[in-house]
Amino acid sequence: MINNINKNIKNNYNNKNNINNYKLELRDISKTFNPGTVHEKRAIINLSVKLLPGDFVTIIGSNGAGKSTLFNLICGDFYPDTGEILLNGEDMTYQPAHIRARRIGRLYQDPMRGSAPGMSIEENLFLASGRGGPFSRISKADREYFRDRLSLLDMGLENQTRQPVGLLSGGQRQALTLFMATMNPPDLLLLDEHTAALDPATAEKVLNLTSQIISKYQITTLMITHNMRNALDFGNRTFMMNHGAIVLDISNPERRGLQVSDLLERFRVGAGKALDNDRILLS
Repeated sequence: MINNINKNIKNNYNNKNNINNYKLELRDISKTFNPGTVHEKRAIINLSVKLLPGDFVTIIGSNGAGKSTLFNLICGDFYPDTGEILLNGEDMTYQPAHIRARRIGRLYQDPMRGSAPGMSIEENLFLASGRGGPFSRISKADREYFRDRLSLLDMGLENQTRQPVGLLSGGQRQALTLFMATMNPPDLLLLDEHTAALDPATAEKVLNLTSQIISKYQITTLMITHNMRNALDFGNRTFMMNHGAIVLDISNPERRGLQVSDLLERFRVGAGKALDNDRILLS
């Protein structure tokens, strides 16, 4: 079944676009953990994807489908066993993570990651801006710029710039981290369930803010979500993953007008079984 699925996805990959100015290309990447042991896990299986500049892709799938492994491979947390990863046409398959971090922004599910809790809001922003260094000082112009930008978040952070980040709420901290990750718009933005730990109202606010920032700067983005409605409402393209493969890849305008029930049926056809993840089905 997986071989048939991957064959269909590869055909889509090869035929979807005829131009080669892709922002991100994944070419037949695979990753197996603990190979040759009883704990062997084929996490990603011959996966190929092409993203155009400005694509905003939502990704949904059960636990163990390979979503976070995919992000870790793109970020360089570990290397694929086979295949290539290209960003703006440049082969970055074996580039170390700290080199990729200059071009790839990532937000995690945990709002506590991505910022320094003992430093103030303005100090975090100063470092994220790229102007911060051991002998650099925050200028009056910097502070005015940070306050102006923070006011766009509509969370009152522009009046708390000297407050330690560790004292912020989860929603405030995640919004700040999003702001930091996009101050200098990255080539690629990875959102790893970045609103899952927030209450519904705050999650909606951060999601809308995310969409506004991505749209404004046309940032190519991959967003993992367990909320199937959000997977259809945000972005212009949706992947569904199962056992290390993309079993569904739909874009606008085909995606417009689809209901969650349609997505579930398409997953059943693509994966050969019904989706059985309670967290997704109940979201």
